This record gives sequence, structure tokens and C-alpha cells, in this order.
Amino acid sequence: MPIYRQKSDLWRLLFSLYYVNNCSSKNWMRELKKEKVNPQDFIWPNALGERSPMVSILAFVIMPNHFHLILKEIKEGGISDFMHKFSMGHSKFINAKYGETGILFQGSFRSNILDTDEYLRRCAVYVMVKNTFELYPNGGLIGAIKDFEGAWKWGINYPFSSLGDYANMKNSPILDKDLLGEIFNSAKEFKEFSKDYLLGRNIEDDDFNLEF
Repeated sequence: MPIYRQKSDLWRLLFSLYYVNNCSSKNWMRELKKEKVNPQDFIWPNALGERSPMVSILAFVIMPNHFHLILKEIKEGGISDFMHKFSMGHSKFINAKYGETGILFQGSFRSNILDTDEYLRRCAVYVMVKNTFELYPNGGLIGAIKDFEGAWKWGINYPFSSLGDYANMKNSPILDKDLLGEIFNSAKEFKEFSKDYLLGRNIEDDDFNLEF
């Protein structure tokens, strides 16, 4: 099932990646409205106090019916706390807006521990490139593999993915490049690794069917 009904719902989900990543339990949207701040400006509301992130968000992509994140825990239990706030917050928002009840996401989140640099590199491609390419208007992932350059130009401008950040097209305050910024020394290196990985393997390879 879609996790949004209107494009504005999708934008709110994107903004919440930034605003719920904090130990405060206050309603971030309510505080933004009180201070007459637009969420897309990424200005931290005074009422939330000093920002205290639970996780570093290294990479993300929001798909029509799910999302993928690469997270580094900052505070003990931070990943679980963040995922609870992020998913529950969006569910409550959708239910309130459309007069519905129930849980929007099926079950608890699924996770893998990325315990090697190579695993992290490949998951970065899986999350940001492979998933974004699945949405490529000219044939999805199959079309993107046939037209990598065209798909790349489209993908780095897809606003609901951190792909553009690693291609040096934007600098989202949501993101903390952290380890990935060290592993990929430049936007060119990230692009070439992504291209070699996607074009050098069958798309049915198990690496592209990881379950998160």
C-alpha cells in the first residue's frame, strides 16, 4: 500500500527524517507552526531545545510504499527509538489527516548490520542507486541499466533520495555522510563504483534482493 496519498505527505515524511531525529518528545510540526517556520528551511524550533540526534543518517531513499535507511547509532538504543518515532509519527499523521485508524507500516522494521566497508559500499548502491533507479520513468531499473547516464542525471535530482548528495548536487541537512564520506572519496568515485556494480552483475543477483 502507498505510504502517502498526496505529494505533500511525501515531503512531510522527508522532513521528518530531520525533525524526529532528536531526543525531544515534543511535536515538531506543531512547534514549527507556532514559530511560523517552513519545514523545508530546516530551521530548528527553539521550543525543542538544543538538537540532540539519536542517529546519523548516512543514506536514505523513500519509495512509494516503503523506505530504506542506512543509520549509524549515536545514542544507545537510538536506531530503535528513531525508527519508532519516524514510523509512528507518519502513521499518526496519515490517520489524522485522512480520518483513518491503524498502523501504516507492516510490522516492525527489519535491519542488517553493515560490518565491513565493502558491505557498506554495496548497500549504499542498493539503497540510493538501485532503489532510485527502480522509479526511473523510462523503464524502471531495466531501463536505467540500459541508459545509465540518463538514469543517473534523473536520479540525482530525485528529491526523496540522498543520491544527489553523494553526487555533489545538494547538501541536505538530513544527511551525515560520516563513514560513507570516507569510503567514497569523491562523487566521481561513487558514480563509477555504482556503475560498475550495477552493470557488472545480473540484476537478479542476491545482492540486489537484500531484505531490510
